[in-house]
Amino acid sequence: MIELLTANTPNGKKISIMLEEINFKYKVTKVNINKDEQFKPEFAKLSPFRKIPVIIDHENKQSLFESGAILIYLGEKSGKFYDKKERTNIIQWLMGQMAYVGPMLGQHHQFHHYNPGKSDFGEKRYFKISEKIYNELDERLAVSEFLAGKNYTIADIATFPWIARHEWHDIGLKRFSNLSRWYNQISEREAVIKGYDLLKKGEEIPKV
Repeated sequence: MIELLTANTPNGKKISIMLEEINFKYKVTKVNINKDEQFKPEFAKLSPFRKIPVIIDHENKQSLFESGAILIYLGEKSGKFYDKKERTNIIQWLMGQMAYVGPMLGQHHQFHHYNPGKSDFGEKRYFKISEKIYNELDERLAVSEFLAGKNYTIADIATFPWIARHEWHDIGLKRFSNLSRWYNQISEREAVIKGYDLLKKGEEIPKV
């Protein structure tokens, strides 16, 4: 049994999608980040940076923090979406999401979606960077079916929930034909539909 301690965020959805894809039995323990539950001492013991998600693999008595590390762990444990022959490319695109796509789109959320009007500089800066990310992903997907190559991998699973907030970004996903093709293709996967509805409240994947 995998216990997923998380909130309903893109980083949290990465792991629920992966768990659905590999068909592992799991339960979700909600961490209310709006009430600062991630700063409680018992959670900090599992996640030193006080961030979600965390998993506890009760079978192996192993806990992990950081969503990229969790995806790698689950990929290795299941033998799925993390093929040995493709790992160099998979790791590159996974780390690109962890270090660049997620943090920059996250800043865009803060300035553009949550706190509009508070910083003209911040809004313009992160809008521009986010638009650049859309362009760069679109360029990659013009020459590759999925981010790391011809196969769907943990790199795609990591990136998808961030693009799924495209309505927050106001960039216009429709303008990026290759990124839209990739997004629509992944959106139709049964495990992605189930995993996206992290809290099982009928949340649907936004359309392009």
